[in-house]
Amino acid sequence: MPQLEFLIKCGVYGLMGLGIIAAVGAVLLPNLFHAGLALAFVLVTIAGIFMSVGAEFLGMVQILLYVGGVMTLIIYTIMLTGRLGAKDVRAQNRQGIFAAIAAGFFVCWIGPLILKTGAWPQRESDSAPPLLSVEDLGMSLMTEYVFPFEVLGVLLFAVLIGAIVIARQDRPS
Repeated sequence: MPQLEFLIKCGVYGLMGLGIIAAVGAVLLPNLFHAGLALAFVLVTIAGIFMSVGAEFLGMVQILLYVGGVMTLIIYTIMLTGRLGAKDVRAQNRQGIFAAIAAGFFVCWIGPLILKTGAWPQRESDSAPPLLSVEDLGMSLMTEYVFPFEVLGVLLFAVLIGAIVIARQDRPS
């Protein structure tokens, strides 16, 4: 079994590496559509990491909500906005150097904190909370939390309609 654990660790590290490469691509790609696809790939790799550590439900929620819902809205917004491909729209900004410096300071600040962090405290088995099933979570979403769930759906629908209206105003009649 040590070989299986090694393969799982290699797979997780591989997903992390692919996610970092895709995240850099999402930030640096000049084509906004390609940057959106790179962001979708980042979200898929995060779902893969969730699944590899035993949180299959979170991985599937990540794929359904973020990749399936939010990224669909972002890609539609990019595709419906015709002005993004115009010659007068800049594909790069001038803040890259300042952002790199700020990111370097952040890494220098947070890196030692991460390295000083020891092992997480483990909870004793007798004080563990009762496990909730996916069915309990689904029932809770459809009974107790149904109003916020529906409000979120209406909000995402309004965002899509707003993107269509903005895209239609950009086109000459």
